[in-house]
Amino acid sequence: MRLFRFIAAGATLVAFTGAAAPAPKENLRAQLAAALKAEDPAAIRDAVAAAARSLGDRAGEPEVADRYTPAPTDARWLTPAEAQSGFAPHFERLEKLIWWRVGLDPTRLTQPLRAPASVLAGGVAAARAQLDGAERSLALAKDAAVFLQWAQTQAGTGVFPFPAARASSSDRAMQVGADFLARAERAGHLDRVVKNGWAVDDLGDGGLQFDNAECGVAMFEYYEFTADRDALASARRAADWAARQPLATNWNYNSFSVWLLAKAHAVTGDAAYLTAAKKKVLLGVIPGQLTTGPRSGRWVDPHNARPAYHYIMLRALAHLVAVLPANDPDRPAIMRSLQLGLVTRNAEFSSLGIMNREGAMETLVFVHQAFASEPGFLTATRSTAALDVLARSVSADALRKNPSLSPRAWGQFLAYAKTRRPPP
Repeated sequence: MRLFRFIAAGATLVAFTGAAAPAPKENLRAQLAAALKAEDPAAIRDAVAAAARSLGDRAGEPEVADRYTPAPTDARWLTPAEAQSGFAPHFERLEKLIWWRVGLDPTRLTQPLRAPASVLAGGVAAARAQLDGAERSLALAKDAAVFLQWAQTQAGTGVFPFPAARASSSDRAMQVGADFLARAERAGHLDRVVKNGWAVDDLGDGGLQFDNAECGVAMFEYYEFTADRDALASARRAADWAARQPLATNWNYNSFSVWLLAKAHAVTGDAAYLTAAKKKVLLGVIPGQLTTGPRSGRWVDPHNARPAYHYIMLRALAHLVAVLPANDPDRPAIMRSLQLGLVTRNAEFSSLGIMNREGAMETLVFVHQAFASEPGFLTATRSTAALDVLARSVSADALRKNPSLSPRAWGQFLAYAKTRRPPP
């Protein structure tokens, strides 16, 4: 059963920068890093243009070739009744997989905090939608929330930290995190990086923004449903930490904080969060996107051209657009980036097949909720067609008792499918 494999084997998205790139790429990265540090829009554009010239016709081409899986021709969406009962069958398996508990030794962990964050978000989604077993879903969410708050307190800086573990693990994020720790130690920075067995400083790499956002957004969602003031305080600490972080050369790292800050503004109404989110997206996400050529809409560098990161960045753009006032002067630029990004990858679902499930499902469900009153937008960006292909595929997986989404994405999909009204 693939549901919750996220917890059993861990997510595969990289949490820290890997080995050093060849010198020419490092020169380009240094140029971009300097421009981002100066927060100079023109210099950032110049650095991106230099990277695009260096890549040539490979600009926007993923570092790993896309693999497409067509949806079964006879697949259908889960019915509302099937969605209603879709979360409950996995409780027993999920509860057996839970490894988190207050007081554990983080240096012995084999998975990052995004795993309990996914259970927290999925449990909240299931409880909010009153899916079967809602009380049990909420109990799972509460257990994850308590653990995450403890881990955040151990870090002491507001960030949801990363385990400072170096033991062997099949989880790619943990392996790269261990490499980062080794480099920090060689550079004499380990005392700065590690506290209470947790990595609390990424030395400007930006990788901590990943789990911090996954946990922070989930904590805001938990607060929205439960009105738990401790959860709100925890989520705000994560958002405050994110707002202070320098812009990273990895566009998707910056987008994680955009997502969290947009959610923080949506929940609290604090304008400072919106200001911080706009600054990060305008300088640290949108400039990396190609606007011309055969791969227009993708991000220029091979890493962020991968579909998983593409939809992570679109998720941030969509959440930010959703909270921007209609007359905000920056809204048109952010909308253009979102539309361009949606069209370029969404179109592939119908023509080539499914290249990403997790990020695409979260993004497409949210886009349909945020733009429910704008069917023209959903059609023009191929969002309706893409969600239909993806939903039929994951529905078929579930009906074969082989679900293919993490708790977060599964709970969100079920909540949406429960209330969906098929077109006439």
